[in-house]
Amino acid sequence: MEPYLKLDRDGAIATVTINRAERRNAITNDMMEALAAIAGDFAKDEQTRAVIFRGEGTDFSVGADLNQPRFQGQAAASLLMRRRRAELGATLLRAIQEIHQPTICAVQGVATGAGACIASACDFRIGTDDARVGYGEVKLGINLMWNALPLCVHLIGPARAKQMIMTGQLFDAATLERWGFFDALAPASELSTTARAWAETYAALPPLAVQMIKRSVNQVSGALDRAVMHMDADQWLLASQSDDFREGVSAFFERRKPEFKGN
Repeated sequence: MEPYLKLDRDGAIATVTINRAERRNAITNDMMEALAAIAGDFAKDEQTRAVIFRGEGTDFSVGADLNQPRFQGQAAASLLMRRRRAELGATLLRAIQEIHQPTICAVQGVATGAGACIASACDFRIGTDDARVGYGEVKLGINLMWNALPLCVHLIGPARAKQMIMTGQLFDAATLERWGFFDALAPASELSTTARAWAETYAALPPLAVQMIKRSVNQVSGALDRAVMHMDADQWLLASQSDDFREGVSAFFERRKPEFKGN
């Protein structure tokens, strides 16, 4: 298994842990591929009835690891292959959404970018009182991709989704609970037990009925998501060629405010 991921089982409950605390659980492409594989494997798992996603350390995940070549201008691959690789995030979120068992995401500290997307793809989200969540892609001069935009809209509505996605700001836990992003809040010391209690509730229910209901609700609420968002990877490829993208990445590493010019 990918060294930065852990999968544990305790009775009918499985826990998937992002285990890269020294980098605040920044996510690489290899981790994304491994997460998608773990999610897909639950389809062959009859014993697990609920799945918890969590992050080790102080933060759930600060998003994609910007030290990866795709963020550093090292685009040796052909445009064709870069386009195909840009679909990896959407593949991961679909794999999480398509887990038959109910999924609960336990969020502490910061969840932004990829971290916010993974949380959005789960069925339920439990946050610590001091958790902060945002979709920060716009601060790098790029769009929110991974087919994640509809998930945010479904959770909090269009106007609030525009606030989160267009500003890239981190929003506090109390606001996100009021908006419907978080289903419950807990002190940091009780996050694990609260997430476990939610998992136990769903694990105790008849699995066939629960899993059919989950998939039906997902189909009703997201019937057009893939059709509408089929080009978000193309939008990313365009935006990632811009001067604004290079400025956004440079400003991030130089810890300064970027100056975007629309180029």
